[in-house]
Amino acid sequence: MRVSGQEQVPVCGAMKKSKKSRDKKSEAPAPSFSPYWGYALLLLVILFFALIRIRLRDMPLERDEGEYAYAGQLILQGIPPYQLAYNMKLPGTYAAYAVILSVFGQTPAGIHYGLLLVNAATTLLVFLLAARLFGQLAGLVAGASYALLSTSQAVLGFAGHATHFVVLPAVAGVLLLLRAIESKRGWIFFCCGLLMGLAFVMKQPGVLFGFFAGLYILKSESQPPVDYSGLARRVGWFSLGALLPFAVTCLLMLRAGLFRKFWFWTFSYASQYGTNVSLRDGIHIFWMAFPEILTSSLFLWIIAGVGLTALWWNRAARAQAAFVGWFLLFSFLAVCPGLYFRQHYFILMLPAVALLVGLAVSAATDSLGHNVFLRAVPVLVFLAASVYAIADQHEFFFAMDPVTACRETYGTNPFPEAIKIADYIKSQTTDGARIAVVGSEPEIYFYSRRHSATGYIYTYPLMEPQKYASTMQREMTSEIEGTRPEFLVFVDVPFSWLVRPQSDAYIFTWAETYLHDQYERVGIADIGRTTEYRWGDEAKTYHPLSSWTVSVFKRRAP
Repeated sequence: MRVSGQEQVPVCGAMKKSKKSRDKKSEAPAPSFSPYWGYALLLLVILFFALIRIRLRDMPLERDEGEYAYAGQLILQGIPPYQLAYNMKLPGTYAAYAVILSVFGQTPAGIHYGLLLVNAATTLLVFLLAARLFGQLAGLVAGASYALLSTSQAVLGFAGHATHFVVLPAVAGVLLLLRAIESKRGWIFFCCGLLMGLAFVMKQPGVLFGFFAGLYILKSESQPPVDYSGLARRVGWFSLGALLPFAVTCLLMLRAGLFRKFWFWTFSYASQYGTNVSLRDGIHIFWMAFPEILTSSLFLWIIAGVGLTALWWNRAARAQAAFVGWFLLFSFLAVCPGLYFRQHYFILMLPAVALLVGLAVSAATDSLGHNVFLRAVPVLVFLAASVYAIADQHEFFFAMDPVTACRETYGTNPFPEAIKIADYIKSQTTDGARIAVVGSEPEIYFYSRRHSATGYIYTYPLMEPQKYASTMQREMTSEIEGTRPEFLVFVDVPFSWLVRPQSDAYIFTWAETYLHDQYERVGIADIGRTTEYRWGDEAKTYHPLSSWTVSVFKRRAP
């Protein structure tokens, strides 16, 4: 028979009450510092990494940045995506670049200033998400972790990849997801869906964050007693918001008369691209790529692993285990489409990883009782891991000039050379001139501010083992012949083509004949330890010293 507290002798009751009080007190979360201090420290973190980005703001654009910048430039000129620039990505990032270019200017520095703001906003959102779930200490650690991890060379964090533009609305949507479930208000579910829809139109893998949000809504709203009519209404609002950005995109493409080309590139060809790599090869690529992602930030990833285990041993974490676990899972799945596992794809995982780092430090602090010195240990471990990660990249962060940093990151890819080549073409042509780049260097179009003679701004699809490759080669050459560009740039750099043994060689045979018959070489960048440039008559007789060159050809006078 259970005895109530009132029936026990006073001393025993007092002892039991005291024990319960001590137990309850020992399980209580750590008292948080003033929220103003939290925001102040976060601001210092954001400023620290912003200053690093500002120092390297003039880094030459790499290929993806060149694609987005050129497409954004065309949008500002009233030319819609997929008219003069074909690619499989949805156009959200193109529109984002157009905004950045209009505000900060059409230069690499302008683009990197825009990326700085996107990164700072995402850092703040990661802070708010972790603070909402696990307290302000977790929020501050998570925000700092994201700022550091997303700036790392390991994920090409200085380049304005679409993944940065995916995670910004995705994390904002995740924050609204928690608010929507708490409030049950339809308009908040709609706004949450809208943000997830924006993440998708920035780049297709963003759809995984929408799936995460939708499934979590169903899980949260299906707890008994279930209000089925309310559930249907809230799911409906979320779905409407999630579909709206893509629906608007389709309508704009229809209005521009480009829907068929848009659909071909973003779905028909994209499906071919996404199935080129077998599961076995994909696993091999992952095991080759993932250690490179860890490099300087290894200890932060280990701390994130501790945070993952905290979902079992920490009471506050167990309450959010489903949310955090699903968020991590779907963030990883967003990295997986195509099984290419390129470095910048892992940016999609970083908010979830940063959340786990924040959880680990907060949970470890809570578990160490009330001894001030012991409770400082988890924070000191996190600081040591962060200092190590920064120190390991100190030359890149603090010493290298932008061109050297570009070379350090991308090797002898012709990204610095693209600037000088574009400057030469710009100086030799009028504003209405058309040019062609036979290779995957769309940044040349952006720098020169000249329109492409073909929509094929990349030659990668032409070399891939996919059913459209040969047709694409012939379409590209036909567009060039029909436009008759004043200048043609031929990129003889392997990384600009990625030729496979089974690739169709038609375009190389065509280029050799077409250039010989109708063009003359007027410029060359000979890429070695240092790049040699020759222009005009000097270029015609120059014999390259290296096997990596970019040649500029001018159409002969009729």
